[in-house]
Amino acid sequence: MTQLKTEQEVFWSGNFGDDYINRNSDIAIRNAYEQLYRKIFTRLDSFDSLIELGANIGLNIQALKRVYPEAAYSCVEINAKAVETLKHIPDLEIFHQSVLDFTPTRQWEMVLIKTVLIHINPDFLNHVYDLLHKTSSQYICIAEYYNTTPVEVPYRGHSKRLFKRDFAGEMLARYPDLNLVDYGFIYHQDREIPIDDDLTWFLIEKVGG
Repeated sequence: MTQLKTEQEVFWSGNFGDDYINRNSDIAIRNAYEQLYRKIFTRLDSFDSLIELGANIGLNIQALKRVYPEAAYSCVEINAKAVETLKHIPDLEIFHQSVLDFTPTRQWEMVLIKTVLIHINPDFLNHVYDLLHKTSSQYICIAEYYNTTPVEVPYRGHSKRLFKRDFAGEMLARYPDLNLVDYGFIYHQDREIPIDDDLTWFLIEKVGG
């Protein structure tokens, strides 16, 4: 893995990232994610390929494989312990590196980023937006914590580790060839999709410029 650029990358590649894995490895979370993606992608019959930026141990991809088993899956993950778990998922292409270092050599039909933008150093957000746009051949799915204006939020006793803003709105404003297909909000007390977080998701399509 190449030289890490930000303190946030160091944070997630190390012990805190390892602890996050231990807190979020319950199979029930994967099952809830399956219901989440059935809701997000209800307008889509299928997609041929998907890459997740910041996959952690692959609960999202495992859930998606149950919904779209014929698709080809890839992922980018910074944490070494998480990568060792990802290696147990069949037919998964893994890039062990920071999202900030990832340079795609091809495109995927769907690009997924979920609760990752909130942890990116704001100075590098435009870089990640460009990466999302470049990597996708048709769809981008963003699922993050939303706020109308940028705000930093204390995260488990740490500062400069969690940032909320209108990530999707910033992308739509940055790229004229993007179109908002659908969006929604998942409440943390939702009994059908119990994911413990208040999550806002956006499904975006590249429509040509």
